Amino acid sequence: MTSRAEIASRIDHTLLKPDCSERDIRRLCLEAHRHHFATVCILPHFVSLAHEQLRNSQVRVCTVVGFPLGANRSSIKAAEAELAVTEGAAEIDMVMNLAAFRSGDLAHVKQDIRSVVRSVPSGILVKVILETALLNEAEIRSACSICREAGAHFVKTSTGFGPGGATVEAVRVMKAAVRDHMGVKASGGIRTLEQVMAMIAAGADRIGTSAGIDIILETGS
Repeated sequence: MTSRAEIASRIDHTLLKPDCSERDIRRLCLEAHRHHFATVCILPHFVSLAHEQLRNSQVRVCTVVGFPLGANRSSIKAAEAELAVTEGAAEIDMVMNLAAFRSGDLAHVKQDIRSVVRSVPSGILVKVILETALLNEAEIRSACSICREAGAHFVKTSTGFGPGGATVEAVRVMKAAVRDHMGVKASGGIRTLEQVMAMIAAGADRIGTSAGIDIILETGS
């Protein structure tokens, strides 16, 4: 059984609702600090606030880029990422350009990811959201390969705004594709300790969830 501390260290404590408030973000940061989560994953608008709230904490600030559709111009995504880092973000979860991917323009997809990776300093983690519910197994493998070639550090299952969230099957495919070269983040619909353990067993290194507190409480003391 993975320990409570180990589970907490894998959780990106997430709040990406469009109607969240400063009060919600302050509470999220307090919870993340108290339970030693890996990051808070928040909207770009709140990066500065979260950075200030977590200044004396080991919790990192993660934000999203090109969210949730991934169809922004590459220059816009790169500018988003660069600004987020100047405001205190240490991790960037960018959405892959799914429209370009499904159109077969894989060169653009790679360039799009690379533009974000190159816009931030080394040491800033870039995770690429694939929206796996819209992809078949071969497409997931192809997308993972592109992400690796573009220099990203993680592949991630879902935005939470697509037609489905993380599945054990998708995580297994992603892990097999990236092996030890990249991390895998499972996100979308993960709300129980049982789901977390299944995702970890399938190869997930990080868990994105808005139910982190409930999950940690399930582990006991």
